Amino acid sequence: MANLILMPELSPDAKKYTIVEWHKQENSPVHAGDVIFTAVVGKANVEVECEHDGTLLKIIVTGGKKAKAGQPIAVVGEAGEELPDLSAYEQSDLKDEDAISVAIIGGGPGGYVAAIAAAQRGARVTLIEKDKLGGTCLNAGCIPTKSLLHSAEILAQLKTAGIYGVISGEPAFDWNAVLARKDAVTKQLRDGITGLMLQNDIEVLHGEASFSAQKELTVLQGDGQRLTLAPDRIIIASGGAPVMPPIPGLRDNPHCIDSTAALSLPEFPKRMAVIGGGVIGIELAFAYAGFGAEVTVLELLPKLLPMMDEELTAHVRQNMEKAGIRFHLETKVAAVHPQENGVQVEAVLPDGSTVMIEADKALFAVGRCPMTEGLNLAAAGIETEHGRILVNKRMCTNVPDVYAIGDCAGRITLAHTASAMGETAAINATGGRSIYRDDVCPACVYVQPEFAGVGLTEQQAIEKGISYKVGRFPMAANGKALISGDADGLVKVIAEKSSDEILGVHILGPRATDIIAEAALAIRMGATTGQFADTIHAHPTVSECLREAALAVDGRAIHFK
Repeated sequence: MANLILMPELSPDAKKYTIVEWHKQENSPVHAGDVIFTAVVGKANVEVECEHDGTLLKIIVTGGKKAKAGQPIAVVGEAGEELPDLSAYEQSDLKDEDAISVAIIGGGPGGYVAAIAAAQRGARVTLIEKDKLGGTCLNAGCIPTKSLLHSAEILAQLKTAGIYGVISGEPAFDWNAVLARKDAVTKQLRDGITGLMLQNDIEVLHGEASFSAQKELTVLQGDGQRLTLAPDRIIIASGGAPVMPPIPGLRDNPHCIDSTAALSLPEFPKRMAVIGGGVIGIELAFAYAGFGAEVTVLELLPKLLPMMDEELTAHVRQNMEKAGIRFHLETKVAAVHPQENGVQVEAVLPDGSTVMIEADKALFAVGRCPMTEGLNLAAAGIETEHGRILVNKRMCTNVPDVYAIGDCAGRITLAHTASAMGETAAINATGGRSIYRDDVCPACVYVQPEFAGVGLTEQQAIEKGISYKVGRFPMAANGKALISGDADGLVKVIAEKSSDEILGVHILGPRATDIIAEAALAIRMGATTGQFADTIHAHPTVSECLREAALAVDGRAIHFK
């Protein structure tokens, strides 16, 4: 007797599930307990087992299609058995042809988020990606970097375990295993994005897109075929690429690497020279130093992390120097000379003298530039400035119905800014109204302890002519920070002098990159230090430092004088 296979309830929160693939073909034998298909729930893939023995007679809901919990999706019975009437279960997957069509160039954190947001608003969405979904952030940026940093953090914790009364042997690391875990995390998240595309009925085209007219795109696919698209709206999310500085000897040396290569080095370098003291350079310097490499950072400017609070940045440098990292600020790299199995970096110090730094690898991390070459923006008449696409706060370009987001359009090249821009563009492209606000965008540096900030720094307040006052609270006075062994840091709150409105919050301490969101919300809502202080914070938590720093603005901190 034929048995209908029903879609199980895989999540109480999901109305439908997308079948990613069937692992059995029609007319093939199946057994109870066999994994018969994979479905996607949110960003997770779930393998579903068959409950019957027999033959898979019919697949009703094919791969890439959706089904509700309890909906028949297949038939299992005896080979050659007559099928029951399935007409009531056949599904139509036609899209609303009257819906707005949106094409998105780039599947990074800006592009894929824009695609989902547009699809949720009823648009027919096509996402064009020339490489891997997830873009730089997922595949060669935020996620793999943080995976390396976390492995280095675990190693550091093992080395200091005795402080906490935990006795262990001499810790070591397996570089190949570190890279393998990084790759596994990346793949899991990338597979999750693929599932989200399926769940939201987003068509994904793999190829390179360029403008052939103002609102017409040509997509060159991997097999050489060309497709022409004429969507109602276009969102450009082409991303960015590492800047290659014009340093003699840099381009021609295989031991000179960018941030992408630094995440997949086949052999661990014992010595590394990092050219650039911005977020990317500092995080990778900290990661490699954590595994035991000798790291030297060379920065042309007089300070590290130029967009972050100067006072806390000075603390970050001190912490990194304690970890063995050497710094040369106000230092110009004059050339990179080849050596056997390495490099020699020639640098000019502030006093005019020259220093030669020998390293196995030289990492250049001097920033990122918009990746717009090849888009043929001129064919659409889209205005740019130094390669960056010009947009307004609604993410609109000068061409109607064409938007740009993320690294190709933004001055702040962060994944979460790209995602926020993507949502703004998607809302505006589908008939809504939304404005992107970069004044409440947090900036994070994943060193140890973590460093995060949102809103104005003191220097920025001075430049704007704003009268302000500051409250500080040290991590050393916080119970949770002391318990975790991360008491070397502080929280700093900057408030407008007369109104007490919070202008900026800067955190150096454990979980800083997580709790900075509370400060971003406070600034977005126009909260005052009094309102911040009146909010009860759980104890013991690091977030208590935010409240104490808000109280400290007026000298009212409870646990620190």
